[in-house]
Amino acid sequence: MRERVLCFDMMRCVAAVAVIAIHVLAPYRHELNSIPFDQWLTAITVNGISRWAVPVFILISGALMLSDTRPFDGKYYVKRRLGKVLIPFILWSLFYAYFSGWTAQGFDAQVSQTVLGESLHHATYYHLGFFYYFIPLYFVIPLFQWALRQYGEPALYAYVGVWLVTSLLFLLRIDGFWSNELWLFSGYLPLGYLLFKKVPLQRKPVAISVLLGIAALVLTVTMVVQLSVANGEYSVGRWFSYKTLNVILAASMVFMLCRYFGEGLSQGKQRVVSLVSQYSLGIYILHPIFLWPMKEYGWHQGHPVWVIPVWIVISGAGALGLSWCFAQSKWTRWMLP
Repeated sequence: MRERVLCFDMMRCVAAVAVIAIHVLAPYRHELNSIPFDQWLTAITVNGISRWAVPVFILISGALMLSDTRPFDGKYYVKRRLGKVLIPFILWSLFYAYFSGWTAQGFDAQVSQTVLGESLHHATYYHLGFFYYFIPLYFVIPLFQWALRQYGEPALYAYVGVWLVTSLLFLLRIDGFWSNELWLFSGYLPLGYLLFKKVPLQRKPVAISVLLGIAALVLTVTMVVQLSVANGEYSVGRWFSYKTLNVILAASMVFMLCRYFGEGLSQGKQRVVSLVSQYSLGIYILHPIFLWPMKEYGWHQGHPVWVIPVWIVISGAGALGLSWCFAQSKWTRWMLP
């Protein structure tokens, strides 16, 4: 149990930081030929080596929920699992629909109304898109739990094997029925379970995951830079997608590294990591509030090598502090479970 707590805390912590980094660097992405090339390259590199952040959250869910051996209780599952995420998502979607109407020039109610009207199909704010493919996974998890109990782990191995092949086909733009979004995201669930339960914490498997992950990250950044330079504008193909083999390999590497090094943290670092992990969902939901002035007033001017870390700290610390405030009252803590 100790390894389980520490390694998952560490995963949530690094994933939360990486998500913020992706959102901080957004103003630089489309600035090719408008800003010095080294500045654009720095931002794109940070973007490319951080794409594993969201998939790691899904790997954690798969590892934890498929490891649960208790009999399935539909009422408990809907109330304590699905409802715990769905209700806050609805609440914050409404808030960000309103928030989207604010710009440096003031409030535009028409923008908020339009965003809210399209909320069934599009997130009301850029970071909430995560929930549109994460929440449907709650309907898939019971199926994986059933398959695991009925057919054992070989069923998960077979599923993940087929899924990895289709993620490569999707990356290469070979489309078919496997290009379905739910299919491409659902594979992270059994992969998380297998990485947690079946891959031993030994140097050789960890080293293999690191080699594959680093190779995937280098290839990801290289391909995006080459595509963008060739097209004269920011172009990613599918290399930055969360549903492709390169990102899966990077996310698996981070998962294994956190498992491997999670036990070695000092007591002080454990406290920090556990604190960030405890409020990781709140940090994810709230950090765009603190990034708003940077984007609206152009406060990202400067080299991203220092701008990105500064705004990660500002928005991350602000979101962490606000999450802590929400947690202090029974009337608000349910908003950020």
